[in-house]
Amino acid sequence: MELIESTTCFGGKNAVYRHPSDACGCDMTFGIYLPPQAETSSVPVLWYLSGLTCTHENAMSKAGLQQFAARRGVALVFPDTSPRGEHVADDEAYDLGKGAGFYVNATQKPWASHFRMYDYVVKELFQIICSRFPVTERHGITGHSMGGHGALTLAMLNPRKYQSVSAFAPIANPTASDWGSKQLASYLGDDKKLWADHDASLLLADRGWSKDILVDQGADDQFYALLKPKTLTAAAEAAGVPVTYREAAGYNHSYYFVASFAEDHLNWHADRLMYRSKVFRADQRFDRSGTKRRFER
Repeated sequence: MELIESTTCFGGKNAVYRHPSDACGCDMTFGIYLPPQAETSSVPVLWYLSGLTCTHENAMSKAGLQQFAARRGVALVFPDTSPRGEHVADDEAYDLGKGAGFYVNATQKPWASHFRMYDYVVKELFQIICSRFPVTERHGITGHSMGGHGALTLAMLNPRKYQSVSAFAPIANPTASDWGSKQLASYLGDDKKLWADHDASLLLADRGWSKDILVDQGADDQFYALLKPKTLTAAAEAAGVPVTYREAAGYNHSYYFVASFAEDHLNWHADRLMYRSKVFRADQRFDRSGTKRRFER
């Protein structure tokens, strides 16, 4: 791997790496934040999947997760949203091609050669993170918009890899939305039966989820109709899956919304990922500098 940049942040390290990807057949870039606790112990991981048009950099610089990850001793991983390069297929539309991988393995031309973001995130990058960095086997996953769709579907398809899942304004029912049906048809073909594994609402109905889910949604989200959050909550209720769904007045689809609820999501994951973790004893937390402090349950 090639280290592109590294900087200190809340006592830990923000770093960006480039590496050749077998899954995507091109060079891929990802960001990682290692909290100060990672200098002496392996730490659990929270994966953050970004939305349409984004790269690894958007959430790294805008979501504000690092300060809370430093307090709780959690690593953050920020994958890119698609393959990149001059030889990689693209489309003039913002919501297809580069920046719009939708976290699936494409089977249709011209996308199949490189658009294998499911294998990249779940298998290839997962293995890189686990083998190259001081992390435990405890992994959670979250994301925004298209990334929220990815977080929910990847977690439900891989419950042994991800111990917790949450989402910010996810595309919750893509098979019934213009944000999803267009992309799934392009990447996977016209057989809608093949789309079902990439729709969180359908997966909840078919497979369920043995743990709980946190979803935050802006009530004034300009893309609310495309996201279909109530379809997800209805599916969860029917499947008996506990979902904490919060709809916040005044918030739209921007990173101002994500940053406003980032601390809640980081703490929500940390509470679930610290189980069996060796990062903390039961009576320890860390302040912003990484210094241990006692707390009362």
